[in-house]
Amino acid sequence: MKNIMIIDDDVHIGNMLEEVLSKEGYKVSRAYSGTEALLFLSSHKPDLVLLDLMLPGLNGEEVLPQIKDTPVIVVSAKIDVNDKVELLMGGAVDYITKPFDTKELLARIAVALRNNSAKENKNVLNFKNLSLDTAQHTVSVSEKPVKLTKTEFAILKLLMQSPSQVITKSAILDRISVDTPDCMESSLKVHISNLRRKLREINGKDYIEAVWGIGFKMKED
Repeated sequence: MKNIMIIDDDVHIGNMLEEVLSKEGYKVSRAYSGTEALLFLSSHKPDLVLLDLMLPGLNGEEVLPQIKDTPVIVVSAKIDVNDKVELLMGGAVDYITKPFDTKELLARIAVALRNNSAKENKNVLNFKNLSLDTAQHTVSVSEKPVKLTKTEFAILKLLMQSPSQVITKSAILDRISVDTPDCMESSLKVHISNLRRKLREINGKDYIEAVWGIGFKMKED
């Protein structure tokens, strides 16, 4: 179930939105000020935010740049074109003016969620039950998180980008050098050994194999 957060101090509008969204099968979270919204967002990650601009305390323009990795649709009575352009350039994915038609708002929400889902899928690499998110810098095995170092993450990402290809040691060092310039040939074997051990600890399976005299690749069988 997708979670939509409503940031609006107008209780009447918020209640109406919550009712409409709940009927459509969305889970709804509420915040009535910019400060309250940021406090909630510090420990929760909704799938989409509906953001009013005229908020007590921190206004919507101040809150918007602090919302990371979550699509934001601005819902405001401001109709000035320059305001819309500035907010869209500042990170909002859409802008709808009050008063609005609920059918139009629901359509815009559906489009924003679909676009964000497609974007997230592009960021995720999968191999068997191993998943790596290049944007969030997270790795999981069978949905259980695996904590990797920066170098281990860079090595795994490289191998998962071409899972059937054997990548030589020199190619690994060259291609991860931007992310981890401290990784040397003398320490590469240790990094890969630690990486293989951490992945194996989850379910006892090996995900990386050494190809003698050449390099490393993802283990197919």
